[in-house]
Amino acid sequence: MQLRFCFILPILSILFEINFAMSQENLQTDLSVKAEIHLYYDLYVPEKLKTPAPLLIAVHGYGAHKRYMMREARAVAPEDYVIVSLQAPYQHFRQTDDGYKTGFGWLTDYKPEESIRLHHNFILEIIRKLDAKKLIDTEKTYLFGFSQACALNFRFAFTYPKLLRGVIGVCGGIPSDLETNEIYKPLDADVFYLYATRDEFYPLEKYQDFEERLKKRLNIFMSKSYEAKHEPTDEMREDIKIWLSGR
Repeated sequence: MQLRFCFILPILSILFEINFAMSQENLQTDLSVKAEIHLYYDLYVPEKLKTPAPLLIAVHGYGAHKRYMMREARAVAPEDYVIVSLQAPYQHFRQTDDGYKTGFGWLTDYKPEESIRLHHNFILEIIRKLDAKKLIDTEKTYLFGFSQACALNFRFAFTYPKLLRGVIGVCGGIPSDLETNEIYKPLDADVFYLYATRDEFYPLEKYQDFEERLKKRLNIFMSKSYEAKHEPTDEMREDIKIWLSGR
């Protein structure tokens, strides 16, 4: 009986493979439909604002949310700035000291080009909407990103270089296709790149490589390293505020 059972197994396996192959003939994959989702953001408009005003668009990193990045943006923006904090579309649970909380991310490994396009369209729509309300001076739009948002924001800046006055990147990477993507155009906006020497996610050598590659690409570029981990520090916030105030 045992020998007979061992003999039957290979036959069943072959039959399964034949049936599976036949069923694949009518299989269509990666079909899609368009569906609408809501992209959320917070807006801060100072009292007695003289419009049109400069605009700071703040984009959080992986696992964070719009409330966090609004706090960071308000800590660095001059008093006469309108501030928008965007929230990423992909929600997930992250573990904290107080249990699991909802965090948000901008990218997934599956079809990342769609996530990049969604990020770009989000920013374009925000600028269009606030401009239609005559709240902002579109000649003074600044993009501020932390961690995961850095490379995404640089992708936007090199794709739409005429829309931005400045870009601020904190503790994050740069586009992997910086030198090869034919869509990217020369960027004349001011760029301030800040990174940490004890970052848990990026070794210092990696940041220094990012820094050199940006220098070669940009006309107006400033960078600074900080004795810190992967987080904005008070020293970084103060330097960003000074940088923005001088624009």
